[in-house]
Amino acid sequence: MARTVARVIVDALQELGVRHVFGVVGDALNPLTDAIRTTDGVDWIGCRHEEAAAFAAGAQSQLSGTLGVCMGTVGPGSVHLLNGLYDAAKSRTPVLAICGQVPLAEVGSDYFQEVDNDLLFRDVAVYRATVTSPDQMPRMLESAVRAAVSRGGVAVLTVPGDLGDQEPSEDRAARFALDRPLTRPDDPALARAAELLGAADRVTLLVGRGARDARDEVLRTAETLAAPMVLTLKAKEGFEGDNEFQVGQTGLIGNPAAAHALDSGDALLMLGTDFPYRDWYPKGCKVVQVDTREEHLGRRIPVDVGLTGDVGATLRALLPLLATASDRSHLDDARERFAHWQEGQRRLADPGHERRWTGRLRAALDNRDHEIRPEALAAAVDTHAAEDAVFTSDTGMATVWLSRFVGMRGSRRLIGSYNLGSMANAMPQALGAQLWAPDRQIVAFCGDGGLSMLLGDLMTIRTYRLPVKLVVFDNRRLGMVKLEQEQAGLPEFGTELDNPDFAAVATALGLTGIRVTDPADLDASVRRAFDTPGPVLLDVLTNPQEVAVPGKPTVSQGWGFAIAKVKEILPSHEG
Repeated sequence: MARTVARVIVDALQELGVRHVFGVVGDALNPLTDAIRTTDGVDWIGCRHEEAAAFAAGAQSQLSGTLGVCMGTVGPGSVHLLNGLYDAAKSRTPVLAICGQVPLAEVGSDYFQEVDNDLLFRDVAVYRATVTSPDQMPRMLESAVRAAVSRGGVAVLTVPGDLGDQEPSEDRAARFALDRPLTRPDDPALARAAELLGAADRVTLLVGRGARDARDEVLRTAETLAAPMVLTLKAKEGFEGDNEFQVGQTGLIGNPAAAHALDSGDALLMLGTDFPYRDWYPKGCKVVQVDTREEHLGRRIPVDVGLTGDVGATLRALLPLLATASDRSHLDDARERFAHWQEGQRRLADPGHERRWTGRLRAALDNRDHEIRPEALAAAVDTHAAEDAVFTSDTGMATVWLSRFVGMRGSRRLIGSYNLGSMANAMPQALGAQLWAPDRQIVAFCGDGGLSMLLGDLMTIRTYRLPVKLVVFDNRRLGMVKLEQEQAGLPEFGTELDNPDFAAVATALGLTGIRVTDPADLDASVRRAFDTPGPVLLDVLTNPQEVAVPGKPTVSQGWGFAIAKVKEILPSHEG
């Protein structure tokens, strides 16, 4: 008996090693979900919102380096996938979205729930197509998967509801041929790069996630050039631990040592990064950039030598051409500045530390209610989390505190919505991560605003008994937006959140909920959360007035913050 279209698809997913398919069931997906039901090794994970399904699939893809899969039924079900798929696309990780569609004969008739998926996903997908005949299988599936894997992006395959049960005339197994070649630049380009770097007195490295498979080569390059290593947030994983060259991150979440290392160098070597913030790049220095994507070269900062290729292969060819630097003062200065900044951060993370303010602004700036410092919470999590923990973080202040106080030592992993910058990603990404690694500790740094958006998928965590640890930075604010408003001289407006007791909500949903309101209880509560079997939501009331100072604070930001605080103290006009 020939296999159906649905069976061809699910058998191919099984052959690819896909273990989980995330989504919400619906009539157009019935043939596919039934095929999953009867397939060993491929499990259907029913989420409460398709956005959570897409985030979970993208998380699995980022952590495993293989294909993630999610599904959305006809119309609204597919539309709901869109934000999570954009996150996967911006993270350049392969995800296959299989979407339902109205019956083939009704396509184009403005049928109930009909949405033009090929148009809807045009911007987000590297491949999108609608199956219009069973004989297009498995060829169309092969094209979709190859595009997602080879280009590191999203493929969307739309299957009308009445085609899933039909049989192709030729029943054959799908063949994908997914081996990817390593590339490196040609010798003349490498020689130009070596000459430029050799002529520089102070070289700084800017290292991104694209270099993660070339750790040894990157460290050897830093040693050879005596170069401090500035990390992007996505490079914390893999480069932060056991690295005598790294000086942390730059940008708004960064530190003064990293900013100085960039600004004081006369040559910049960019390795596997497309760091987007132009204002944080150095001015007037020579630049060498290595990236697998030629279109990335020079789009953030003018480049003197652009090297298209894999970081590891490129550095293996470049290193023999580099002379060993004799002057290590640039590196030593950067590391000394970084150590000084870290010591200051440790003082901030002390639960007993309080800033003292005088004058009229004290009421607005002081932690008068002795609320828990978010730095102390992040530091406590760092202390008690496992050495192989997987961390996710919501966009905003939760990511700031993680970046500064949680070390990616051991075999720890880290993902977040670090390119799209979406809210509400940490919890569903933790869901996908826990299913990917059931024996590892999964820790989500959740903002209260982000968690609220997809709160319903706490029930998915309960249903599948996933022992994730959700750490909620409950400052009753959209904290990053508040900071942005105040730095621009605007009073805080529209950012306050009328939160419930999240721990009580979690308890009502069948999770362990722990609420912390007293700094004296913080360390024991974090330890308890990690020691408690099963899923735990740790709701910590943190100080909403806490400020994260960027690596290069400007005078205008300082004046803006002061002006904003004055405006917040003065009564607003009502009337």
